[in-house]
This record gives sequence, structure tokens and C-alpha cells, in this order.
Amino acid sequence: MSTVHIADITMFYAPASGGVRTYLDAKHRRLGREPGIRHSLMIPGARFSERDGIYTVPAPALPFGKGYRFPLRLAPWRNVLRDLQPELIEVGDPYLTAWAALDARRQLDVPVIGFYHSDLPLLVSNRMGPWFTPNVEAYVRKLYGNFDRVLAPSRIMADKLVDLGVRNVHVQPLGVDLQTFHPQRRDPGLRAELGVAEDSRLLIFAGRGSKEKNLPVLLNCMQRLGKRYHLLLVGSAMPAAVPDNVTVIDEFRPAAQVARLMASADALVHAGDQETFGLVILEAMASGIPVVAVAAGAFQEIVTAQGGLLCAPNDPQAMANAVRELFAQGCAERGQLARRHVERHYAWDTVVASLLEHYQAVLGQQQPLRAHG
Repeated sequence: MSTVHIADITMFYAPASGGVRTYLDAKHRRLGREPGIRHSLMIPGARFSERDGIYTVPAPALPFGKGYRFPLRLAPWRNVLRDLQPELIEVGDPYLTAWAALDARRQLDVPVIGFYHSDLPLLVSNRMGPWFTPNVEAYVRKLYGNFDRVLAPSRIMADKLVDLGVRNVHVQPLGVDLQTFHPQRRDPGLRAELGVAEDSRLLIFAGRGSKEKNLPVLLNCMQRLGKRYHLLLVGSAMPAAVPDNVTVIDEFRPAAQVARLMASADALVHAGDQETFGLVILEAMASGIPVVAVAAGAFQEIVTAQGGLLCAPNDPQAMANAVRELFAQGCAERGQLARRHVERHYAWDTVVASLLEHYQAVLGQQQPLRAHG
């Protein structure tokens, strides 16, 4: 049987990076077990190296970039792709590596898929103001118009691309590690460790404390909920001034540690209203806890009645009311439903099987590329 060689290329890969790295690592592991498929992953690093099919290409570190590196030279990336000679390339960011992949396509004559992980116009507007939005939208339209197929992690992201004039856009949800994030990670000693009462209602939020996560809404919500409720904030760039019923772990924690904290809480709360997918929501549900999130972004697609409750965005009182309602309905039962929901729809095997269908379509192969369980 001939081997199909798939290469992923991205700059969104750092020691403490989020959803894109999670997706690529899971995919690399899963495809590594797939007969008839070779998977290479190209990421930025301090120097050229290769280990287990992961190739690092030199790129300067971003100052204050939490380990991220920003490629400035196209040629090294194009040259590694040319040497690898994959049959298909998937691009995971909208920057220089994307143009390197398109450059390599001209030499290799292979299809290139673009995965639209982040909402670039919104990102730039948040950081620099709305003046740049038309230019950024034109850039996205031009870049993603060059790909043989475009994948988006949610319907809302796919619709934004279509509205910009990008064609051949397909929704491809991400997955969750059902072994790492599991109800069995629950640690009954966590409340004592945090110094909160055993009968306290423990909420959690995990992620970066960036502006779009709307953490002030969570803090205001906690003031309204009062001392019977306690919130644990886990991640980098968390606020320092918090109400008495909030505990902060202000650093990036590895997945296994986050999984323990999640499974030991009663519910996850998320006030972010610009999420392109919301992997942390799936991680909470896989951990056997329900979620309270805002009815905005991709959350309206992934938070079903089984998984929790949605409330109005940017409204601390609405969020507090939803949290109280969730506890009144019973968190434990809802958490069990949430776990079953992600097992059914978001297992990595399901996601990779769907990905392979996209690959097969652009390769024009008659023989199915299958995930063999």
C-alpha cells in the first residue's frame, strides 16, 4: 500500500500555546498510528531539528511572546517543505508560513488546505482599533482564496469567511483528549487545598487572561453570587485584584494539572464573547462538569442543553442567575450528560476521520483515507 504524506505548517506552536498546538499534537499522534499515512509537522524553533516527524525551522522569539516565535524569512520554510515532498500541506496560521506553503505548492504541485483557527480581523481590531479592519479583511480574502480548501472550527467562523468572499469553506470542529480530561481526575482534596469550605460551590475558568476573555464579567458575577460560591482562575496573565471568593493560579499549567482542577470543580464559567471554537468548554465537559458560557461566538454551537447553560454576553447578573439555575438543576447529572455528549461528537478519532475525508477530497483519491480505530 502506498503511503500518503501530509505536512502541517504553523507558527502557532509554543510551550504554553493553546488550541492549535493541542489540535496538531493530537493529530500527529493519531496519524502516527494510521497505516498508509506519514505525517510531518513544521514548527518554529531556535534551530533546525527533527524528531519523530516534527521539524523545527529557525525563527526569532517574540519579545514577551510566552515562547512564541515569528518567522521572518520565507525561504527556509519553503525549502523544508520542498525537501519533504508531501502530497498535501495544511496551513495553521495566516502569516509567513502560509505564503511559504503556497510558494512550495508551485514547485511541488500539491494541494494546500488552510485551517482558519483565529479571527484575524477581530484580533487586529481588538489590539489596534477598527481602522485596519478593511485592510485585514482584504488580506484574509486574498490569502484564503488561494487555498484548495478552507477549514474553519465553527459555523460562525465559516460564515465570516464566506461573507468576506472566500469560497470552498468547510466546518471542521476540533476534538478533546477524552483520556486526559476525564471525571476520574477528580480530587476530593482540592477544596481543602484551596482553603474553601467543603460545601462551597466551586467554579473554574482556565485559559489566558486576555482582554477578549472578559474576566471582569466573571469577577463581577462572583461578587453577586457571594461567599457560598468560589471561583478558581487558572492561567497566565490573570488579574491580581479579585474578590474574596476568587482564587488565582497565575501561570500556565500543563493539561494533566488543569484536568485535575476541572474534574474537581462543579462547573466551568466562561464570559468570552469572541471565541472561534472554545476548546476549554469541551475539556470541562469531558471532565464531567457542565458549563455556563455566554451566547456568543462558537459557544452557541458547542454548548447544548446537555452541556450547560448560555446567558447574555457582558452581563454579570445574567451570568450569576445562570450559575444559580445550573446548581438548582443539578450539576452532577448535567456533568454526566456533558461527558456523554463529547464522547459522541468530539473524540479525536471522530475528528481525524472527518479530516481524512477533507484530505481525500482535495487529493482526488478514490481509495478512502480512513481512521482505523
